[in-house]
Amino acid sequence: MLDGVIDLVRQLLHLEPLIRSVGPQVGYTVLFMIVFVETALFIGFFLPGDSLLLTAGLLASQRFFEIELLIPLLCVAAITGDATGYWIGRRAGAPLFAREDSRFFKRKHLMRAKAFYDRHGGKAIILSRYMAVVRAFAPTIAGAVGMPWGRFTMFNIVGGIGWVLSMTLLGYTVGSAIPNVDAIFLGITGTIIVISLLPAIIHFWQDWRGRE
Repeated sequence: MLDGVIDLVRQLLHLEPLIRSVGPQVGYTVLFMIVFVETALFIGFFLPGDSLLLTAGLLASQRFFEIELLIPLLCVAAITGDATGYWIGRRAGAPLFAREDSRFFKRKHLMRAKAFYDRHGGKAIILSRYMAVVRAFAPTIAGAVGMPWGRFTMFNIVGGIGWVLSMTLLGYTVGSAIPNVDAIFLGITGTIIVISLLPAIIHFWQDWRGRE
């Protein structure tokens, strides 16, 4: 878990200057595509979803992005990304679980997501939003095991909107509350990431205690 936090903080060394360098107009497109692809093509285990939303929120607090446009745009990206992942799983079905590892596909991540889905059912679509590896595969698993489309859509919308709002507004609120946020940008975002990971930490701790 600590290694994951460290990796996310390291990613931020490149995220903020990269987004600034392309400008806000291109930045909206880049953010949309990353959030969409993260779950649509089950390759999100290496994409910086949480840290990206936090960074976008911090940049919006500095008026680099318009928060009124940013949030709806990213909600659409998150929801349509999961929906695409669901239909990939629905069409691929059982053969997906026999697929060999490749550069962008790791079967162990798929099985980890399936175990999480088996344990939590439909709630996994919401909970997985806050768990990078599971987030990338959860909608595909839901499609592969035949979860009804209407039920999936309900969880998808709630999870997508909740994830985008919580991560983006957390970054925006902290950035708005602290003057000269540029000087301590990395430290603030690292702290926010640790806070955002607390639900996952608590979940794994409860699971561990339950096995004792």
